[in-house]
Amino acid sequence: MDWIAIGSIADIPQRGARCVNTPQGRIGVFRTADDRVFAIEDHCPHKGGPLSQGIVHGASVTCPLHNWVFSLETGAALGADEGFVKTIPVKVEDGCVSIAPGKMLLAAE
Repeated sequence: MDWIAIGSIADIPQRGARCVNTPQGRIGVFRTADDRVFAIEDHCPHKGGPLSQGIVHGASVTCPLHNWVFSLETGAALGADEGFVKTIPVKVEDGCVSIAPGKMLLAAE
């Protein structure tokens, strides 16, 4: 897998996100309250809202435009909403965060 180092975990606030522009599109990289890191497409399939500006709670993010909630683990919409965003492999080694944007995955149905 082709990993791209994008910075330190300390660069991502807890329960927040940072964005990375790639040839595959804009990716939101999220850090949970317990320091898990996830990467997903940075746009909501509903109205294109920037998920990186949403509220992170547990392992989910709420879209800032219309409150759709997505699992950071699977990319699937939660609750009554339907849809998904692609997830991107991410790893953290010695505090350095890397992503593999060429390996975007569709949410399991």
